[in-house]
Amino acid sequence: MGVVNVAVLGLGTVGQGVVKVIQDNAGVWEQKTGSRICLKRALEKYPNRPMDVKLEPGVITANLEDIMNDPEIQVVVEVIGGIEPARTFILEALKAGKNVVTANKDLLAVHGQEIFRAAQAAGKDFFFEASVGGAIPIIGPLRQSLIASNILEVMGIVNGTTNYILSRMSREGGQFDEILSDAQALGYAEADPTADVDGIDAARKVAILATLAFHSQVTLSDVHIEGIKHITPEDLKFASQMGYAVKLLGICRSNNGTIEARVHPALIPLKHPLANVNDTFNAIFVKGDAVGDTMFYGRGAGRMPTASAIVGDIVEIARNINHNCSGRLSSVCERTKTIKAMDDVETSFFLRMVLADRPGVLAQLTKSLGDHQVSLATVLQTNLQGGDAELVFVTHKVREGDLREALKEIENMPVTRKIATVIRVEGDA
Repeated sequence: MGVVNVAVLGLGTVGQGVVKVIQDNAGVWEQKTGSRICLKRALEKYPNRPMDVKLEPGVITANLEDIMNDPEIQVVVEVIGGIEPARTFILEALKAGKNVVTANKDLLAVHGQEIFRAAQAAGKDFFFEASVGGAIPIIGPLRQSLIASNILEVMGIVNGTTNYILSRMSREGGQFDEILSDAQALGYAEADPTADVDGIDAARKVAILATLAFHSQVTLSDVHIEGIKHITPEDLKFASQMGYAVKLLGICRSNNGTIEARVHPALIPLKHPLANVNDTFNAIFVKGDAVGDTMFYGRGAGRMPTASAIVGDIVEIARNINHNCSGRLSSVCERTKTIKAMDDVETSFFLRMVLADRPGVLAQLTKSLGDHQVSLATVLQTNLQGGDAELVFVTHKVREGDLREALKEIENMPVTRKIATVIRVEGDA
């Protein structure tokens, strides 16, 4: 019976979760891998911080070299987070001949290719299942199970905080700010929720998913990002009346050598599987030419789901060590596909406007839209006080640049009081 020695970099919330999973299931690993998985070292800057796991004397160290210079340590788990020093530590571990596991989406979305190449050069495993979707298996399937298919689209709800907020706004008609406060009180949102509600967290995950799905390097700067702060209960009410739910979606598509990579709120038909994913759950919908449609669903974050995915990677590495096949899965993506500009993306749109309620206004509006190749699929009207009317539309698919030009023209019309909402529509109605 062999031993696979592991070192954990960081004993924060997730790091302690990893320790707990390793300790609680110690007897299981021998059956699953043919080896004992042993936590030999843990790097911790504040060794006296309160912890809910017990470690043997001598396991905790504040000296990185105790890990890098120990030839018995075969797997390094990075759960420090952020870009630095995590990037430097991972590169040092690979150079020292260690296999590496991380959950660090921030790092991979910016420096993923550099690390993939370092792992390939070292002939070592670099696994990162927990970087997208917590315990939901999506990285592994994209690297292995779905490799026979040409992936055409990956679309999903990959941020639990925003999904919780939008789900409650839709059910209860509450305002964004008040539900965000509830989410913070429940621990579903950070004290500073910017990365979640502005779409940045989801965009990091989209960069990783697009890179793997399309075998081409996509970084955070390539992803178009919009958040949910501007979504109102009125938008959700009208969307529901028209047969749609509103979700913050991460979307990546490949077509004719170009890649769409974007994060934004979107209307999605109620019959679509993603429309019924609510509260803090995540789901990722994958379309491939051979596999067709598949969806991966579950808890997308949290201490123990993330720890479960990390330890799953450790187990897979232990198997590879036992069979002398470390480094067999390369993530290096040498193809270079063009990122499609948002003006050239074609989608349908949900539009909500307040216009003067007088004869000929709708005809004037539809003419302006038609002049820019925009046609309407659905129209709703609500009368307002003071001689104004609220009009709600869903367009047919249109090039985004054409729609933006039409809206500029409409905004300057004397009859236009306000263009209140512009939201893209995704999924087949």
